[in-house]
Amino acid sequence: MGMMIDGRWETDDGVWASKKDGQFHRAQSQFRCRIGDDCFPVEPDRYHLYVSLACPWAHRTLIFRKLKGLEKIIPVTIVHPHMLDQGWQFAEPEPLYGFTHAHQLYALADPHFSGRVTVPILWDKKSQTIVCNESAEMIRIFNSAFNALTGNSDDYYPTELRTEIDEINAFVYDNINNGVYQCGFATTQDAYESAFDHLFAALDTVESRLADQHYLVGKQITEADWRLFTTLIRFDAVYFGHFKCNRNRIADMPNLSGYLRDLYQQPGIADTVDFDHIKQHYYFSHESINPTRIVPKGPALDFDFTDQDNRAHQNNRAHQNNLAHQDNLAHQKNSAHHRDRFSS
Repeated sequence: MGMMIDGRWETDDGVWASKKDGQFHRAQSQFRCRIGDDCFPVEPDRYHLYVSLACPWAHRTLIFRKLKGLEKIIPVTIVHPHMLDQGWQFAEPEPLYGFTHAHQLYALADPHFSGRVTVPILWDKKSQTIVCNESAEMIRIFNSAFNALTGNSDDYYPTELRTEIDEINAFVYDNINNGVYQCGFATTQDAYESAFDHLFAALDTVESRLADQHYLVGKQITEADWRLFTTLIRFDAVYFGHFKCNRNRIADMPNLSGYLRDLYQQPGIADTVDFDHIKQHYYFSHESINPTRIVPKGPALDFDFTDQDNRAHQNNRAHQNNLAHQDNLAHQKNSAHHRDRFSS
């Protein structure tokens, strides 16, 4: 754990939460350019992507790289799952400059850079700088910037749905994507419990939303679904135990569980998921949370369907269960009312 200060790597105490309030505060990304302007034109084999298979933010970009057919246009380098005193490291020297750590890329891009060294990194080989290190903006670059080169016009941020997508993105980011980290990196009981309550209230909201629809916005998969997916796919493996997000698993929530399986089985998506990297990173890298650095062997996870229609069956069954549950609550309330009336 550490950060760059005026272009030099400095280690810190490894605690991401504020010492003042015990809450986790995420730093803002600083490289926020787009591809398609004069500085960064659309060209094949000009850009390079650096990611961690463990990081949910980087995972978004791998998903869009796969969905939009960009594998041959944007090569990728994967960092080692362990993030130690020097931050993100490469298992082997990376292919462009022979660097051993991601902070060397930041120093090359800006010799006076100060801030956290994060992935993903979208790198411009021609000008030798970082185009973008904000995953939310990177997936929109991938969504449309290279369509003319790939012929892939699939749109995960359609104009008519953008307002609703932006709204659900903000809700999911604040309460779920970042919420698991606010639980895991909290250093006071109050900060943890507040984050915990917000996280599971949000998951309950999404569980209810998915009782009547397949996806978060409309009837089609949008970027909102993929932004939520990368948190859900890690939840039972690491956030439940390591980050103490343990009210229940995603597997215990029928609508979210079916939704997660649906997304996981979309063509090519399973190839972007690596549970070994995920567990190695979280349990080994966060020494302040897991000082023994023991990586658990479990849990056993299964994201396969028993038949093609299972998601539809699950949604219908969950909807019926919700209706039955509401009827049961009404019946209990009515019975209690009669008991109270007669007992008085």
